[in-house]
Amino acid sequence: MSETASIPTSNKGPRPQDIDDAALRRQARRLARAAQPPWLHAEVARRMAERLPLIKLQPARVLDASPALGASAEPLRLAYPKAEMLWHESDPALAERAAAARSASWWQKLRGAGGGRVDVLPARPEVELLWSNMALHAAVELPRLLGDWQASLAVGGFVMFSCLGPDSFVELRPLYARAGWGRPAPDWWDMHDIGDLVLKAGFADPVMDQERLRLTWADPDSLLADLRALGGNLAPARFAGLRGRRWRADLAAQLETLRGADGRLALTLELVFGHAFKAAPRLTVAAETHVSVDAMRASLRKGRSGG
Repeated sequence: MSETASIPTSNKGPRPQDIDDAALRRQARRLARAAQPPWLHAEVARRMAERLPLIKLQPARVLDASPALGASAEPLRLAYPKAEMLWHESDPALAERAAAARSASWWQKLRGAGGGRVDVLPARPEVELLWSNMALHAAVELPRLLGDWQASLAVGGFVMFSCLGPDSFVELRPLYARAGWGRPAPDWWDMHDIGDLVLKAGFADPVMDQERLRLTWADPDSLLADLRALGGNLAPARFAGLRGRRWRADLAAQLETLRGADGRLALTLELVFGHAFKAAPRLTVAAETHVSVDAMRASLRKGRSGG
């Protein structure tokens, strides 16, 4: 597999993502048994960490909200060696994987920091950084999750996250449509829609950006193996029939149509990055204010006396 820059044109408007919850749980159990996190996630974690120097805050408490598959322990430790490192996983299989990884981490034992688990969100006590690498595109209820994140942060703290964008695997859509196989992936949230949801959750000053990668493979088997390592198709409208050897052979034949001028199969990945801060709460002013006559008279007397 190789990587080059590419900027394809999207053929999809912004719509909220729709995730098959049962398929998500099955995928989590499978990925929890993998020897390594998905191949893409360590690279995305590195790119996220490159953005950390832009933020001057040095958090005392850091919460990794997607540690089992996020491949972020090392870049977070290097960025904030003195911080208390916490983690949270909502899926039981992924939580077990994350706990096992931390119990086996020699550098955490050396520092006496086992990476304390946060069982439920919002986190208490609050943290100064909430980090989530390559997890939001698998969130069933993204607005609710962002609200829990905002409530987990101390005032002045910040959230940093990454996820797949809606133009990921865009080349598979016409291929699947021709074969009548439904959607090849969920309709993931658009970058601008995620920014709007971040604001609605109560964050301030959100910054959103994206990168597009063009990944290439020599043959369909290599492509499919890498996609399976990333996860799986969680779209409720995915192909509903039995997917045996015949279906895989048909899929491989369809994938051959993706060969470019260089003779390699190519797919696009859209990576979405974001960060935002938790500002101090603002005082709200009611539409109606009730003041007693006595209070108004007292206020007028105070104003006339200059006191």
